[in-house]
Amino acid sequence: MSDTIRLVVDGEEVEVPTGSTLLAATARAGADVPTLCHDPRLDPMGSCRMCLVEVEGQRRLQPACAYPAMEGQVVHTSTDRVERHRQVLLSMYCADHTLDADGLPAERALGNQLRAHVEAFGTGPTLPPIGTPRAGREDPNPYIHFDPDSCIACARCVRYCDEVEAVSAITLAMRGSSTTIATADQVGLLDSSCELCGGCIDTCPTGAMSEKRALGLLGADEETVRSTCNFCGVGCQLDLHVRDGEVVRVSSPPPGTTVNDGNLCVKGRFATEFINHPDRLTVPLIRGDDGELHEATWDEAIRVTAAGLMGVKERYGADALGFVSSSRCTGEENYLVQKLSRAAFGTNNCHQCAAT
Repeated sequence: MSDTIRLVVDGEEVEVPTGSTLLAATARAGADVPTLCHDPRLDPMGSCRMCLVEVEGQRRLQPACAYPAMEGQVVHTSTDRVERHRQVLLSMYCADHTLDADGLPAERALGNQLRAHVEAFGTGPTLPPIGTPRAGREDPNPYIHFDPDSCIACARCVRYCDEVEAVSAITLAMRGSSTTIATADQVGLLDSSCELCGGCIDTCPTGAMSEKRALGLLGADEETVRSTCNFCGVGCQLDLHVRDGEVVRVSSPPPGTTVNDGNLCVKGRFATEFINHPDRLTVPLIRGDDGELHEATWDEAIRVTAAGLMGVKERYGADALGFVSSSRCTGEENYLVQKLSRAAFGTNNCHQCAAT
């Protein structure tokens, strides 16, 4: 069997690895096929029906995220039939969600793919509101907010919790139009197996899962800064959203673009209060003869530290010293610590906390 297959997408021949989906093939061809339930980190589900495309020889439109690409297929992603399907489907979604004055799904958090699709593709006939009786509840956890009126039951959050985090803290509950996201026995997230990683927020396409601290920040003038999480030595990449010099929230880069594949832990995503905390040390402190700590320059602090270490070496020998480096430091900084230990002070008593 060949490792690759060839097919035609919108008149362009593309080559993809055997076993690829039509969504991967259309992306290779540069076609922008909209999705709602798709996340490259998750197994295909094909539940939202947003990514349906036309395959010659097939009577029905096929979900690009789940349908396999095959040798010689001819695929169309933007025919009249496909466009009509998208508009009618979006009309149905709009009938099932709270509408604002513009007739678009109201956003309750930062980012709403459903709203973006409505703006990009338009809608079909206006349908009367369904008035879905989704039950809402307050959860006392400090980070994650769930708005059932924004949920489209795509199950991305449930699948992420199961397939990526492997904790299965949340699930689909109820049936039919009342389907919603809940926990087993309706317990709060703090009483469940939830690790509060915030992955459900990251993968949610409509903002139904959102960060409590980010509510009401929609449209805020933010600057996005790519950075490296400093809570451990993994080196996860994250995006800091900065407004007026303060980090207001953290998001993860798109899946597949960085070493952490768009995933973060509870510390990386939510532990940002220390950045602007009034008790955070921003300058070196040196204890004076009065026993109190006083602000100093970095040069002064380094001289005092060096003098203290050399004093220990002179009195007790080099092996009386020990150097412990941090996994929060870069590889280069950790190298310099062991160089300082061995070359400058003459001891092999150096360690790195990530090795324990």
